[in-house]
This record gives sequence, C-alpha cells and structure tokens, in this order.
Amino acid sequence: MAKIESLNILIDGSSPAANDYLAELSGVVIENIQKATLSYKLKNQELSGDPVSGTVECRRFTNATSASYGSARTAGKGDAVKAKPVTVAIDQDKEIVEELEAKDVRLYSVDDVLNRRANNHVLTVATALDRAFFAEANTNATAVNVYGLTDVADILEKVIQECENTHNDFVDGVPRDMMSLVLSTEYYGKIRNNLDKCQRANVDTAAGEFFAWHGVEVDSSTRLPVGCDILLMVKGAVAQPVMMDQYTAEKIPLSEAIAVELFYHYGTKAVTPDLIFGADFTEPQDNG
Repeated sequence: MAKIESLNILIDGSSPAANDYLAELSGVVIENIQKATLSYKLKNQELSGDPVSGTVECRRFTNATSASYGSARTAGKGDAVKAKPVTVAIDQDKEIVEELEAKDVRLYSVDDVLNRRANNHVLTVATALDRAFFAEANTNATAVNVYGLTDVADILEKVIQECENTHNDFVDGVPRDMMSLVLSTEYYGKIRNNLDKCQRANVDTAAGEFFAWHGVEVDSSTRLPVGCDILLMVKGAVAQPVMMDQYTAEKIPLSEAIAVELFYHYGTKAVTPDLIFGADFTEPQDNG
C-alpha cells in the first residue's frame, strides 16, 4: 500500500515540502485525539504488556496489614504481597476510510482537504473512545441512592462521600483530589447556577467552567450514556489502551480517486469498579 508519497504523485507540481507536511499532519491527528477526549485524562495509564499481542494487563496490590511485633519471627516469614491482575483485551477494531477525487484535491489543495478531514476524524475517534469509556464506567458504577434529595449540592456531596468512605482490601478511604466528577450538561448547569447564587468574591459568574466542586475535579460531557447524569470515579478506574495507525493514502484502481485511511484498535475495561459511582434517583423498594 502506498503511503503519503503516492498522494504527491497524483498532483502536478507538488514539492517535497508537501510531503513533509503530510507526514507531520498524521502525527498531529493522533495527538489531537488525545487532547479531544475527556477520557484520556481519566483512564488508567499503568498498563504492562505489548498492545500488539492483543491484550495488556494492570495489577492492583492489596494494602499491607499491621501485626503484633514478633509475628513474622514466630511464623518464620512475612506476609505475602497479594496482587490482583486485570487483563484488558484490545477487541474493538475500527476504521475511517474515505475517498477523495483528484479533482477535489486540486481545487481545495492537498493540505486543506486533509486538514478538513483530519479535524473531522479527530472528533469521530474522540467521540467513539469517550462513549465507550463512559459506557464501561456507567455499567460498573456502584449506584448511590439519592432519592428524595432535591438540592444538587446535596446529591453530589452524597455521591462524593460514598467514594470517600470506601474501605476494602485495596482502599482505605479516598482523598477528594484523586476523584473526578463527570456530569451531564444538565447537572453541570445546575452546579453552575448554584455557584452563581453564592455571595462570595471568588465566584466568577461569567466563567463557563468552575473546574472543581468541594475539592473534586469536575467536567461536563455530552458523551455520557443516556440516562446517566452523574459519574464519579477515581482517576485510573477504567483502562482504555488504544493502538492507532498513521494515515495512509492510496490510489483507487481505474479511477482518479484517492482513499484516505485511518485504522484504530482499542479495548475498554473497568479495572477498579469499586471506585466508580453513579447516582440512583429511583425510590428504594420496601422489602418489608
């Protein structure tokens, strides 16, 4: 398959500078996808293994436990370090393949056409990755019942405290600066309105973003699953390894058309589901 150079062959009078620009463009596309995804800053980065093998792995170590002095001497050994491995399969194979006619390339100029399509491809891939990430988080989230609460501040605080008070073999309470709240635009707007009502000099009512709420980082997203308004997670709770090929361009046989191709592969898995929380607004069932 011909690479970027084949695109230059099709255009009369192209220079080596165009070739350099196209090679740079494919790198920019991948970088921009990372910046365009909200999930990129939230996902687990502590993965081992080669993605080319089809899977990667992360390990979660249990907390150490205290024992009375002399316990290890009596037993003749210390406690074994326990780790829980989590395997993430790269099982989603996606592509963006578009055809450009040579006439269009000549009329728009090569760099302009590719810039237009590259910008759209960034949004397309970013949307797919974000939706998969938040769908996995929502599926594995612990539902915190907030039925009866009407103040959005009380609702968020209850969800935050549920995470804050997590205790198990791996966690002994969660600092708020490790948490991240992702809200639907509706609930993000409710918090923004709540802040606007505060009579404090440090509240800028003109700002569109407020970045943190009660010590927890906050973002809004239009890519949450339908019906999901609140997701709270510790950063790294979901892993999403991504493999992405650089752009290739190839001439379509027996035509003047050029195929511009972007292939990417990813997998998504909750690696610490005990550190993901959502809000349940339904009335609790009375089992009595």
